[in-house]
Amino acid sequence: MRIRRDDQVMVISGKDRGKIGKVMRVDPKKQRVYVEGLNIVKHHERPRQNAAGTASGGGVIERPGPIHVSNVALIDPKDRRPTRVGIEVADGKRLRVSRRTKSRLD
Repeated sequence: MRIRRDDQVMVISGKDRGKIGKVMRVDPKKQRVYVEGLNIVKHHERPRQNAAGTASGGGVIERPGPIHVSNVALIDPKDRRPTRVGIEVADGKRLRVSRRTKSRLD
């Protein structure tokens, strides 16, 4: 996958289309990304007791849900617009390159 943790991405389809956020987590096996503050889902959690005997509160918790990697576009750091990502090999290392401005992302 060409999108990594801590990248700035824009959602290009779905209910959060046009919004920008930071990638918190990447799941390459399922091709999903979790973006901070976007695709918020509600998770109902039971109250549970920990080892000390105190109860941790349950309730409805809101957290980011997964977004398919094809529905997000990386934000180019130069012009702050969405771009596709290319791969360039230099000194035997693979580097990510912005297709819009041809600048290196790593």
